[in-house]
Amino acid sequence: LILNIIDGTNLERNLYLTTQLSEIGIPIVVAINMMDVVAKNGDKINIQQLSKAIGCEVVEISALKDTGIEEVIETSIKTIKNSNSFVAKHNFSGSVEHSIAHIEEAVLHSLPENQQRWYAIKLFERDGKIIEKLKLTKETLFHIENDIKNCEEELDDDSESIITNERYNYIDSIIKKCYTKKNKSKFSVSDKIDRIVTNRWLALPIFALVMFVVYFISVSKS
Repeated sequence: LILNIIDGTNLERNLYLTTQLSEIGIPIVVAINMMDVVAKNGDKINIQQLSKAIGCEVVEISALKDTGIEEVIETSIKTIKNSNSFVAKHNFSGSVEHSIAHIEEAVLHSLPENQQRWYAIKLFERDGKIIEKLKLTKETLFHIENDIKNCEEELDDDSESIITNERYNYIDSIIKKCYTKKNKSKFSVSDKIDRIVTNRWLALPIFALVMFVVYFISVSKS
C-alpha cells in the first residue's frame, strides 16, 4: 500500500504526484493534511467526489491537531485486505490514450494488467532505463516511435511535455469538481510567487537572472 499524504491548501500541486503513484499498480490511500487550515480559510474539499474522481480512498487529517489518524490506519488496513490489484483510473486526451493503448498492446500484454499503464507512459516519454529493462527489439521500438511521433505532431509538443500537460489538465478537471474556494480571486503570496517562477516561459530566464546575480555578488565581494 502507498499512503500518499498531501497538503489540502495546495491540492493542485500535490495531486500531480498522486497521478504518478496511481499508475504504479499499488493500492493507494490519500490522506489530505491541513484540513483545519482549509476550513479556516473558508474553502471546501468534497472528499467523496475527490475519492470517486481519483479512484481510491481519501481521508481528512490534521497532523497539527492529531485528527483523522485512526481513520487513516483503519482505511489502509481495509484497502490492503480488499485490493488484489489496482489499476489507474484517470484518462488523458484521446490521441494520448490512443498511443498509450497501442504501446500496451504492442509490448506490454504479457505484464500484469495493473503495471501496464505505468510502463506504457514511461515508454511514451522515451524513458531510457525502461526501454533497456524491457529489452525491446528495433522493430518494436520503431513501431512505438511512430505512435509517439504522430501524437507529438498532432499536439505540437514533445512526449514528456505532453504527459505533463495531460496530468495538469486532468487535475484541473478534478479541482473544478471537488474544490471550492471562498474567495476565488484571492491568492496567497506563495501562490503569486509560484505562478511567476514556475511559469513555462519565465522560469528559465528568472533562474538565469538569479544565478547571474549570485555570481556577480560573489565575484564583487572577492
